[in-house]
Amino acid sequence: MSGPDSRPAEARNPDPRQAHFRWDIIELLFFAYRDFVGDADHELEAFGFGRAHHRVMHFVYRYPGLKVADLLDVLRITKQSLGRVLKQLLDEGYIVQKTGNNDRRQRLLYATAKGEALVAKLAGLQTKRIDRALEEIGPAGAETVRRFLRAMIDRDDPDKVLETIFGTASANLASTKE
Repeated sequence: MSGPDSRPAEARNPDPRQAHFRWDIIELLFFAYRDFVGDADHELEAFGFGRAHHRVMHFVYRYPGLKVADLLDVLRITKQSLGRVLKQLLDEGYIVQKTGNNDRRQRLLYATAKGEALVAKLAGLQTKRIDRALEEIGPAGAETVRRFLRAMIDRDDPDKVLETIFGTASANLASTKE
Protein backbone atom coordinates (compact mmCIF):
# COMPACT_ATOMS: atom_id res chain seq x y z
CA MET A 1 0.00 0.00 0.00
CA SER A 2 1.38 3.36 -0.92
CA GLY A 3 0.61 6.63 0.80
CA PRO A 4 0.87 10.18 -0.49
CA ASP A 5 4.52 10.46 0.61
CA SER A 6 5.66 7.38 -1.31
CA ARG A 7 5.13 8.80 -4.78
CA PRO A 8 8.50 8.52 -6.53
CA ALA A 9 7.74 10.76 -9.50
CA GLU A 10 6.87 13.96 -7.69
CA ALA A 11 8.38 15.92 -4.86
CA ARG A 12 6.58 16.67 -1.65
CA ASN A 13 4.68 19.92 -1.56
CA PRO A 14 6.88 22.40 0.25
CA ASP A 15 5.96 23.39 3.77
CA PRO A 16 5.30 27.16 3.72
CA ARG A 17 7.69 27.49 6.66
CA GLN A 18 10.41 26.06 4.41
CA ALA A 19 9.73 28.26 1.40
CA HIS A 20 13.13 29.95 1.82
CA PHE A 21 15.04 26.66 1.53
CA ARG A 22 17.05 26.25 -1.67
CA TRP A 23 15.72 22.78 -2.49
CA ASP A 24 16.66 23.19 -6.15
CA ILE A 25 20.33 23.91 -5.43
CA ILE A 26 20.51 21.42 -2.55
CA GLU A 27 19.26 18.60 -4.76
CA LEU A 28 21.42 19.62 -7.70
CA LEU A 29 24.46 19.54 -5.41
CA PHE A 30 23.49 16.09 -4.13
CA PHE A 31 23.13 14.69 -7.62
CA ALA A 32 26.17 16.47 -9.05
CA TYR A 33 28.32 15.18 -6.18
CA ARG A 34 26.90 11.66 -6.56
CA ASP A 35 27.80 11.54 -10.24
CA PHE A 36 31.10 13.43 -9.92
CA VAL A 37 32.48 11.04 -7.30
CA GLY A 38 30.64 8.08 -8.81
CA ASP A 39 32.88 8.12 -11.87
CA ALA A 40 35.92 7.65 -9.65
CA ASP A 41 34.12 5.29 -7.23
CA HIS A 42 33.66 2.68 -9.95
CA GLU A 43 37.35 2.80 -10.81
CA LEU A 44 38.42 2.68 -7.14
CA GLU A 45 36.29 -0.39 -6.42
CA ALA A 46 38.57 -2.48 -8.63
CA PHE A 47 41.44 -1.68 -6.24
CA GLY A 48 39.43 -2.18 -3.06
CA PHE A 49 39.61 1.55 -2.42
CA GLY A 50 36.94 4.08 -1.51
CA ARG A 51 36.44 7.82 -1.44
CA ALA A 52 38.80 8.33 1.48
CA HIS A 53 41.60 6.75 -0.56
CA HIS A 54 40.75 9.04 -3.45
CA ARG A 55 40.85 12.16 -1.29
CA VAL A 56 44.19 11.20 0.24
CA MET A 57 45.71 10.33 -3.13
CA HIS A 58 44.44 13.57 -4.67
CA PHE A 59 46.03 15.86 -2.09
CA VAL A 60 49.25 13.86 -1.78
CA TYR A 61 49.67 13.95 -5.55
CA ARG A 62 48.78 17.63 -5.89
CA TYR A 63 50.99 18.73 -2.97
CA PRO A 64 54.12 16.54 -2.93
CA GLY A 65 55.75 16.51 0.48
CA LEU A 66 52.45 17.22 2.22
CA LYS A 67 52.80 16.68 5.97
CA VAL A 68 50.54 14.05 7.51
CA ALA A 69 49.44 16.67 10.07
CA ASP A 70 48.39 19.06 7.28
CA LEU A 71 46.54 16.28 5.47
CA LEU A 72 44.58 15.57 8.65
CA ASP A 73 43.62 19.26 8.81
CA VAL A 74 42.62 19.44 5.16
CA LEU A 75 40.51 16.30 5.19
CA ARG A 76 39.11 17.04 8.65
CA ILE A 77 39.32 13.43 9.66
CA THR A 78 40.74 11.66 12.69
CA LYS A 79 44.24 10.25 12.87
CA GLN A 80 42.69 6.80 13.18
CA SER A 81 40.64 7.20 9.99
CA LEU A 82 43.61 8.49 8.04
CA GLY A 83 45.89 5.80 9.48
CA ARG A 84 43.85 2.94 8.04
CA VAL A 85 43.67 4.49 4.56
CA LEU A 86 47.27 5.66 4.57
CA LYS A 87 48.56 2.25 5.65
CA GLN A 88 46.79 0.58 2.73
CA LEU A 89 48.10 3.14 0.23
CA LEU A 90 51.63 2.80 1.62
CA ASP A 91 51.51 -1.01 1.75
CA GLU A 92 50.25 -1.24 -1.82
CA GLY A 93 52.82 1.20 -3.18
CA TYR A 94 50.66 4.18 -4.12
CA ILE A 95 52.30 6.55 -1.63
CA VAL A 96 55.71 6.78 0.03
CA GLN A 97 56.43 8.45 3.33
CA LYS A 98 59.67 10.27 4.07
CA THR A 99 60.95 12.04 7.16
CA GLY A 100 61.40 15.80 7.05
CA ASN A 101 64.89 17.21 6.44
CA ASN A 102 64.68 19.82 9.18
CA ASP A 103 62.35 18.01 11.56
CA ARG A 104 62.79 14.23 11.64
CA ARG A 105 59.38 13.88 13.34
CA GLN A 106 57.62 15.16 10.24
CA ARG A 107 56.13 12.56 7.95
CA LEU A 108 56.03 13.84 4.39
CA LEU A 109 53.90 12.11 1.77
CA TYR A 110 54.59 11.61 -1.92
CA ALA A 111 52.71 9.75 -4.64
CA THR A 112 54.63 6.99 -6.38
CA ALA A 113 54.45 6.46 -10.14
CA LYS A 114 51.70 3.92 -9.44
CA GLY A 115 49.83 6.49 -7.35
CA GLU A 116 50.32 9.19 -9.97
CA ALA A 117 48.84 6.91 -12.63
CA LEU A 118 45.77 6.22 -10.50
CA VAL A 119 45.24 9.91 -9.72
CA ALA A 120 45.61 10.78 -13.42
CA LYS A 121 43.02 8.19 -14.37
CA LEU A 122 40.54 9.45 -11.75
CA ALA A 123 41.20 13.11 -12.58
CA GLY A 124 40.70 12.31 -16.27
CA LEU A 125 37.25 10.87 -15.58
CA GLN A 126 36.29 13.85 -13.46
CA THR A 127 37.74 16.36 -15.91
CA LYS A 128 35.63 14.88 -18.72
CA ARG A 129 32.50 15.38 -16.60
CA ILE A 130 33.52 18.95 -15.72
CA ASP A 131 34.35 19.78 -19.35
CA ARG A 132 30.97 18.44 -20.54
CA ALA A 133 29.19 20.59 -17.98
CA LEU A 134 31.24 23.70 -18.77
CA GLU A 135 30.55 23.28 -22.50
CA GLU A 136 26.87 23.78 -21.71
CA ILE A 137 27.41 27.09 -19.90
CA GLY A 138 30.19 28.58 -22.02
CA PRO A 139 33.69 29.87 -21.17
CA ALA A 140 32.52 32.77 -19.00
CA GLY A 141 30.54 30.34 -16.85
CA ALA A 142 33.69 28.59 -15.59
CA GLU A 143 34.71 31.58 -13.49
CA THR A 144 31.20 31.85 -12.06
CA VAL A 145 31.35 28.17 -11.10
CA ARG A 146 34.75 28.72 -9.42
CA ARG A 147 33.44 31.70 -7.45
CA PHE A 148 30.33 29.79 -6.37
CA LEU A 149 32.31 26.75 -5.22
CA ARG A 150 34.83 28.90 -3.35
CA ALA A 151 31.96 30.70 -1.62
CA MET A 152 30.53 27.33 -0.53
CA ILE A 153 33.75 26.43 1.33
CA ASP A 154 33.67 27.17 5.05
CA ARG A 155 36.10 30.03 5.61
CA ASP A 156 35.89 30.10 9.43
CA ASP A 157 38.84 27.72 9.70
CA PRO A 158 41.04 28.23 6.64
CA ASP A 159 43.31 25.35 5.77
CA LYS A 160 46.88 25.81 4.60
CA VAL A 161 46.21 23.69 1.55
CA LEU A 162 43.08 25.66 0.66
CA GLU A 163 45.18 28.82 0.84
CA THR A 164 47.68 27.13 -1.45
CA ILE A 165 44.91 26.05 -3.81
CA PHE A 166 43.51 29.56 -3.99
CA GLY A 167 47.00 30.98 -4.54
CA THR A 168 47.79 28.35 -7.14
CA ALA A 169 44.39 28.68 -8.80
CA SER A 170 44.78 32.45 -9.00
CA ALA A 171 48.28 32.15 -10.45
CA ASN A 172 47.16 29.50 -12.93
CA LEU A 173 44.14 31.57 -13.91
CA ALA A 174 46.35 34.62 -14.48
CA SER A 175 48.82 32.63 -16.57
CA THR A 176 46.05 31.17 -18.75
CA LYS A 177 44.69 34.65 -19.48
CA GLU A 178 48.07 35.91 -20.75
